[in-house]
Amino acid sequence: MNRPIDPHKMVQAASPTGTTEGYMPGFGNDFETEALPGALPQGMNSPQKCNYGLYGEQLSGTAFTAHPPERTWTYRIRPSVKHSARYTKIDLPYWKSAPNVDPDVTSLGQYRWDPVPYAEEKLTWLTGMRTMTTAGDVNTQVGMASHVYLVSASMQDEYFYSADSELLVVPQEGRLRFATELGILDLEPKEIAILPRGLVYRVEVLEGPARGFVCENYGQKFELPARGPIGANAMANPRDFKAPVAAFEDRETPSTLTIKWCGQFYQTKIGQSPLDVVAWHGNYAPYKYDLRAYCPVGAILFDHPDPSIFTVLTAPSGVPGTANIDFVLFRERWMVAENTFRPPWYHKNIMSELMGNIYGQYDAKPQGFVPGGMSLHNMMLPHGPDKNAFEGASNSNLGPEKLENTMSFMFETRFPQHLTAFAAKEAPLQDDYIDCWSDIEKKFDGTPGTK
Repeated sequence: MNRPIDPHKMVQAASPTGTTEGYMPGFGNDFETEALPGALPQGMNSPQKCNYGLYGEQLSGTAFTAHPPERTWTYRIRPSVKHSARYTKIDLPYWKSAPNVDPDVTSLGQYRWDPVPYAEEKLTWLTGMRTMTTAGDVNTQVGMASHVYLVSASMQDEYFYSADSELLVVPQEGRLRFATELGILDLEPKEIAILPRGLVYRVEVLEGPARGFVCENYGQKFELPARGPIGANAMANPRDFKAPVAAFEDRETPSTLTIKWCGQFYQTKIGQSPLDVVAWHGNYAPYKYDLRAYCPVGAILFDHPDPSIFTVLTAPSGVPGTANIDFVLFRERWMVAENTFRPPWYHKNIMSELMGNIYGQYDAKPQGFVPGGMSLHNMMLPHGPDKNAFEGASNSNLGPEKLENTMSFMFETRFPQHLTAFAAKEAPLQDDYIDCWSDIEKKFDGTPGTK
């Protein structure tokens, strides 16, 4: 069988009854899907001969003995060894990995950036990646990196996967399509996607140019946080995560596959599209999530809780209660606490906090933190509201108030985040950000009862 398939018209499975078109609901589910009837073996993983002349192959996201194991069985036109040949090292100079400690860059400080501007030249997912910070060590599989992507051109007969990491993608402008081995994810602002380690994909521009944020997770994969006393509901509910149905290409055309491995990039030339999985089953898959489905919880009487209650996904570190990465969302919500300073309070933290603004205004920084912008408050460095936010919150009428037109997020890690040379010297750094606290006044006068 040799059917040329347009890149935007992959042969796709029918959606299961009652699901969103092209997707299957659930987080960490054991899915099964086939783009051709009978392509998926039943009752076993590795039959002597697969239907349609397909090859059975397993993609393992954890060690075989991990509990629970995460793996997906694929049934594909060619085994992946046919999508791999001799590799040539290439340079993607703006995509950095940890450790990346530049002696000419000072990472100690409170930093904020305006949106990284689009480039004049056409940039793909690979050439448009701009690393802002790195933390940990990609070689020992701990830590993370944060990036901004600027994408104005689709990948043409070009494919990619990271052996180092899974990628959490947070769009801010534009729409992208991730055509993956396991199906298609279309992504727009107010959604996120997770692309697992080892999964091959191509990125196409549906509406551009496109800009957004990426958290590259070197460590244990993202999972839903334990809710503890919150219970079984609220926050991010598993049913709102969407995995793609099977879709495949049978295209014989010269193609390039790029791999990120131990912080380096390598290319190989192949003679066909590697997106040739006709059917699959398992629990190791890409997925997307609509951030508007996140159900925040908060104080309904007094005090401002820790921001950890806004965690959407967490990547464990091996130290209980201390994450390799937390992905935290600050979205529209009601504020009702009595006799309480409602914005985030002043604090120093063992965790390093990189924030991004998707749209609107963030309540603790009403000026200067604009959509597409980022800020970094590194471990054990003080930060908090500026004077205007402090005065406004200290003197406001504390009736019920709804925060509207706001969506920001945080990539939080237990490791210090080191700035790249791009972040320190080329990105639009706000040199005066540290001055946002300079006009905070001394109010102490030693008089009991003074407020």
